[in-house]
Amino acid sequence: MASAIRTTWVTLMTTTTLLAILLLALFASNTEASSTKNWKVVKETNLVFFMQDYETGKNFSAIPVAGVNGTKSGVLGFGTVMVIDDALTEGIEKHSKQVGRAQGMYVNSALDGSDLHFLLSVVFTDEKYNGSTLEIQGANRFFLKQREVSVVSGTGYFRFARGFAILETVVLDIPNLNAVLKINVTVLHY
Repeated sequence: MASAIRTTWVTLMTTTTLLAILLLALFASNTEASSTKNWKVVKETNLVFFMQDYETGKNFSAIPVAGVNGTKSGVLGFGTVMVIDDALTEGIEKHSKQVGRAQGMYVNSALDGSDLHFLLSVVFTDEKYNGSTLEIQGANRFFLKQREVSVVSGTGYFRFARGFAILETVVLDIPNLNAVLKINVTVLHY
């Protein structure tokens, strides 16, 4: 009886060990196959689009939601939080072909009012990149001609994206607090 139990136990341990080795081999081959198939080729993509940021007018796309004076705060006031859903277009004109939306917020985070901290999702709605996103954040010192912010991630076509975006104000209407930004993006992704 002891011999039968010992034989059953050895058979069980041998079967378990073989099963574990087979599972490890299967997992290793699947991981290697998927990594060589898609994950080893890093692509660089360069994009240029225009962000139509309108705080006034009948089709405004940015609104203050908090600030020192509540929702009556303006974008140039320290502590103002703006929520946006701006059109992203191919050209500088407001009615150019739309390629996506810039959705998120910016906060005036400088005591002198000269810096907007961006937290944006670029949501693509056109052709090749439809449904893909890029996440952009950083200090937008808007009085400088060009500013650089980070691309910290992405989804869809831009999965695991990292990179940078150069912002340049190409239209600035201070009395009405409307602006158009040219955004030149360079990202690495898989």
